Amino acid sequence: MAARFSILDLGKVLFRPGAVFAALAAESPPVTRVFFGFALWVGLLPPVFACIGTLNFGWRLGVEPVFLPRDTVFAISAAYFVALLFGFLSSAVVARWMAVTYDASQSLGRCFALMTIVGAPLAVGSVIHLYPHVFINVLVLVPALIWSMYLLYRGLPIVLRTGPNRGMLMASALIAYLLVAAVSLLGVTVALWGSGLGPRIGT
Repeated sequence: MAARFSILDLGKVLFRPGAVFAALAAESPPVTRVFFGFALWVGLLPPVFACIGTLNFGWRLGVEPVFLPRDTVFAISAAYFVALLFGFLSSAVVARWMAVTYDASQSLGRCFALMTIVGAPLAVGSVIHLYPHVFINVLVLVPALIWSMYLLYRGLPIVLRTGPNRGMLMASALIAYLLVAAVSLLGVTVALWGSGLGPRIGT
């Protein structure tokens, strides 16, 4: 599995993660193979689903759907994709940086692969973006987020070859980093929108 680590192994990643973690612990895949064989395609799923759903149905924040111009939808989807890739790349680099503190493997390939696996449930759950209703999206994506956290806590000690206690602490530190990054991104988005750089909204 670790030798190719392709998007074709998505089912195995989701439903047989133990075997994937063991394979990654035994062999560190090249970063380029992880990125172009798996992470890139997983990262494309949420923006593509969101783009299709928004163009066809509009976002439902209340009673009436909210529609955006086609060009704006494409621009937001592209920004969504860039943000996801940045989150993936930065979290893998931060995990490698933390590895020294937690006596874990410093293999960048393993860190990239681990973070890709952790994001897979959220990417698959993003199929709900095809019907962009806020309440329904939250209802589906919260369990997907819990699944991702489970994979992080379970897989990190195995893939990065550290003890269970240190693995739990490192996983918690990574979640803290991701939360801070998400809040910071939200704050920047709100600031830009408040400055008049947000999209025009129609109903």
